[in-house]
Amino acid sequence: MEEKPKVIVSSRSRRAEVTAKEFSFAQADVRAEGVLSEYRLRAWNQFQKLPLPDTSLEAWRRTDIHQLPADTFTLPRPGAYEDLPPVREDLLRPLADGQHGGQIVLLPGGATVELDETLAAQGVIFTDLLTAEREHPELVARLIGRVVNPEEGKFAALAGAFAQNGVVLYVPKGLQVEAPLHSILWGPGAFAHVSHLLVLVDEGASVTYVHEAASPDEPGANTLHAGLVEIQVLQGASLRFVELQSWGKHVWNFSHERARVERDAQLDWIFGAIGSRLTKNFSELDLAGQGAQGRMSGFYFTDGTQHLDHDTQQNHLAPNTTSDLLFKGALKGKSRSVWQGMIYVAPGAQKTDGYQANRNLVLDERARADSIPGLEICADDVRCTHGATVGKLEQEPLFYLKSRGIPQAEAEKLVVEGFFDPIFQRIPFEGVRERFQEYIAAKMSE
Repeated sequence: MEEKPKVIVSSRSRRAEVTAKEFSFAQADVRAEGVLSEYRLRAWNQFQKLPLPDTSLEAWRRTDIHQLPADTFTLPRPGAYEDLPPVREDLLRPLADGQHGGQIVLLPGGATVELDETLAAQGVIFTDLLTAEREHPELVARLIGRVVNPEEGKFAALAGAFAQNGVVLYVPKGLQVEAPLHSILWGPGAFAHVSHLLVLVDEGASVTYVHEAASPDEPGANTLHAGLVEIQVLQGASLRFVELQSWGKHVWNFSHERARVERDAQLDWIFGAIGSRLTKNFSELDLAGQGAQGRMSGFYFTDGTQHLDHDTQQNHLAPNTTSDLLFKGALKGKSRSVWQGMIYVAPGAQKTDGYQANRNLVLDERARADSIPGLEICADDVRCTHGATVGKLEQEPLFYLKSRGIPQAEAEKLVVEGFFDPIFQRIPFEGVRERFQEYIAAKMSE
C-alpha cells in the first residue's frame, strides 16, 4: 500500500502538472479534541505534507485523478441529512430471517444506531464513531491507527484527519454472534463523506458484518468519499466481512483497508462494486499468526466511463498460513477496471499456501481491463500460484441458449449471471445477492 515513485515517460508528468488542485480543508475542520486529538493532528500534518497522487507513482500509474475538483469539496455540517434525499428503503431491509443483530446508518452530519439488547448485554459494542469516542474511549484508542497508518497516502491521511462518521465493532472473547450486523454509509449531496471503520473480533469469537456504501445518482455533481477500514481478528476468532458499494456515478471513491488475522483465526472478506465515477481501493490482508486463514472474494461491473481500480495484497507473515483471492469483473461501454494483486511471503513464513486469480469479461470493444498479478516470495517451502484472464462472452453457451429460443440479450444476461455466480454464492444473504443481481441486470439492459 505504500505509494512509491517510479520514473515514467515525461508525457504523464506533464499531464499531472496540469492537475492538481489541492483540497481546501483547514485545520479548523479537524475535530482535535477527546481521545483522538493526537491521532487526528498527526494525520492532519501528514495530509498537509503529502501531495495528491499522480501517475508518476507506481500504485497510481493506471488511475489518473487530474480531473478531481479537490478544491470544491466541503464537509457536511451536523444535521445536513435533514435537507437531503433519505436513505433508500431497500438498503434498510433486514439481512436474514426478517431481522438483524444491529444496524447503523451513517448519514451526512449524523447517524442512527440499533443493537439487539441481548448482544449489548453480552458485551458487544456496535456503534457509530462519535458515540464510541464518548462512551468507549479506551477501546477506540486501542484500535485506531493500529492497522492502517495515515501516513500511507494522501487519502489515508485525509480520512484519518477528517473522519466525521464511522463504525466501531467489538465482539468479546468467545462470543458467537449468530445474527448479522449491518451498517450503511449513505452519501447524498456534493460533499466530502469521510468514514473510518474499526473492527475487533476478540479471541475465539465469531461474527458476520455487512457494510454498504451507497448514494443516489446526481448528474452534474461531484461527491467525494475517503475511507479507512481497520480490522483485527484475534487468535482463534472468525469474521465474515461483506463490503458492498453502489455509489452514484458522480462519486470519487478512495479507501485504504487492512485486516490483521492472528494465530488460527479466519477471515472471509467479500467485496462488491458496481458504482462510483472512479474508485481507488487499497485492500490488504495480513496473515500475522501461524495457522491464520484469509479468503478475499470480489466482483465488479462497470459501464459508461466508470473506472474501478482495486489494489490487493496478501501478506503471509507467519508459517502455515493460507490465503485465497478471486476477483471477477465485467465491463461495458468505455469503462475500465484495474486489478493489481500481490502475494508476499515473509522470510521464515514456511508452508505458506497462497492463491490469487482475476477473471474479466469484456462486453464492449471500447472497454478495457488491466489485470496484474504478482508474487514476492522470501521463503523456500511454499505453494503460491496466480492467474489472470481477460476475455469476451463465450459463443458456445450463447449459441446453446439461443438455440432454445432465448433472445440474444437475455442469453447474454444469463451467461454474465453465471460468470458471477461463484462470487455471489459467497455472499451469505439472499436479499443482498438479489439486490446486486438486479443492479447487474439493469446494467445489461441499458
